[in-house]
Formats: sequence, structure tokens, C-alpha cells
Amino acid sequence: MMIINTEMSQSEDEEINMAAWILGVKNLSIQPYPLPSLGPHDVKIRIKAVGICGSDVHYYKTMRCANFIANKPMVLGHECAGIIQELGTQVQSLAVGDRVALEPGISCQTCNFCKGGRYNLCRRMKFFGSASTHTHGSLANMVVHPANLCFKLPDNVSLEEGAMIEPLSVGVHACRRANISPDTNVLIIGAGPIGLVVSLAARAFGSPRIVMVDVDNTRLSIAKDLGADETILVSTSIQDMEKEVVQIQNAMRSKIHVSFDCVGYNKTMSTSLNVSTSGGKVCLIGLAQTEMTVPLTPAAAREVDVIGIFRYRNTWPLCIELLRTGKIDIKPLISHRFGFSQKELEEAFETSAQGGNAIKIMFNL
Repeated sequence: MMIINTEMSQSEDEEINMAAWILGVKNLSIQPYPLPSLGPHDVKIRIKAVGICGSDVHYYKTMRCANFIANKPMVLGHECAGIIQELGTQVQSLAVGDRVALEPGISCQTCNFCKGGRYNLCRRMKFFGSASTHTHGSLANMVVHPANLCFKLPDNVSLEEGAMIEPLSVGVHACRRANISPDTNVLIIGAGPIGLVVSLAARAFGSPRIVMVDVDNTRLSIAKDLGADETILVSTSIQDMEKEVVQIQNAMRSKIHVSFDCVGYNKTMSTSLNVSTSGGKVCLIGLAQTEMTVPLTPAAAREVDVIGIFRYRNTWPLCIELLRTGKIDIKPLISHRFGFSQKELEEAFETSAQGGNAIKIMFNL
């Protein structure tokens, strides 16, 4: 087993902080993770709940996610919540013992994107568990994080729900970008975790009719249970697209104003462009393919707008309010729970990698 050597030190009288390291393809190990020093505007958080994201699974299976390659050991995890253990000298907004959800990306705050409020596009973003800047993640006993990225949870919102705010934020950001309202009929292609949170967010934003499409009946059944008005099983063959477009339009019973592609393949994006009404919108959330061949010119001639979605910005307060008021119930998405041992770590990632009936896998630390 590879033993991690770190540059940071930890005093002998401190609790040894353990974390889940990815060492190689399907090679995970719980090993010590010394924390950086606590800055004046930072807090130390004891992590209590961490969800597995699709990006974590990509690193587990291939040591890469899109164009980001993990060429050295890295701590995984970014969907997290915990309890404040220690405050930096200048922190006044939080108190020891507060239960918080963590926004995992630290932007530079100085570039034009950050200054313009679109900090999710910051090119110097340090994001938990990402090889883009080789920033260690939060699947650990404790982490140090800026206080302004830690959001206090109401008493009726659990730590598991707090960890689920990160994926929910993708859905909320997408619905904001698409201007979802009570006048918007929504199609969602892909009934995985992101498709499901988009569905929950779209309903909370007032969408009167939601149709969900997938290649897996099990996931469509879950989508139906979570409130989708109609679900449609489709194939992976692009040869079937023309008849499936008609089937989807008939299921909506009205115009499709916004299509969310939560997959990102030639077929799913082509379907979204073809099925959306003239003057409608297509939001590309899934990024499975770097390059696609799609019928863009006919869609442009019908003024179908294509909207890109990358992570989120300024979503934690709204997500917390949606959970607090019960407008969104995120709990049913948690399909499996594991503790934080070497055996359970490996089982959890294998379960997530195999798909099947696994929606969101949660670690309880």
C-alpha cells in the first residue's frame, strides 16, 4: 500500500485527521491528512456527511475526470456538511458547534468573472477533490475552509440534507439560467442524480409539467416516484430518435419550453434540440462528450437557445430555504449509506460505480 507523504505537519497532541485518498485506478486508502493552518477567516469543520458524486467515480475508475488528470494521490469528496470545531480569529458569522453545509469551490475573488458575480467560471477556482488545481477534497474527518463558504443549517435540515445541497445547487442554478416558471414545461433527459435534482428544482420553481427520459426503467421509476408527470424509456440508438421525439412531444401534451440534457451525448443533445419548441431553450448540463455532431442550424433557425451550465453560484441560501420550508424533499435521493472504514469506503465506491439502483451514496462519519 502506498503511504502518503505530506508537507504539512500535525502536532503529536492533535487528533490524527484521516481522509480517503485515491492512489490509482480503483485504489482507495484511508490515510492521515494533516490540515493546513487555520487562517483568520477560516473555520475547522468536523465532517459528518459526504456524498459520492459522478466526478468522484470517474477519478476512482480512471484517475481522470474530463480533461483533469489526477497524476498524484488526492483526497476525494466535495458534497459535504459538518460541525464547526474551531474559528479563525476574524470569524464572527459562525460559532463552534454550528451545523453547516460547505460550498466546495474557493474562487480567486479578483478576476473579472469573480468581480462580475460569475465566480463559478473563475479559472483559478480551487475546488474540493478536483485534479484541475489538485485541491484535496472533504471525505475526511476534518477540513479547513473559508467561513464565508460555510452556511448554517436550520434545525429541521439534517447534515445529510446539508451535503445534498451541492448536487441540488446544480439543479437550482440550471433552473435560474433557464428562467423556469409556472409557464414553463420541462423535459429532462437523464434520470440520474443530476436529472432528479433538476426535476425537484424545476417543480419548486413552478414548472407545471415535467417529462423525464432515460434508458433505464429503474431510474425512470424513481423519477416517477419523485414527481415526474410522465417518464419515457428510450434506446441508445440515434436511429430511434425521430420516433422518440414524437413520443416525447405527445407525452408533454403541450409545447416543450425548456429541455435539460443531463447526459451530454450526440443523441441526447440532438433530441433536446429537435423536441424543444421554437423560441425555447436547451440547457446542456451533462458533459459526457467533448465534441458532438448535432442539428444546430435547424434549431438556430427556430431561435432555440443553447445554454451552458457549469456548477453553480450563489445557490446555498436558496437551497437551504427550499429544504427548510419543505418545498424540496431531497432525502429520497439517498439510496445507500456507509460508514467511514476502509472496507466500507471500497464497498461504497464499487456500489456507485456499478450504477443499478444506486442514486446517491452517503458516508456518515
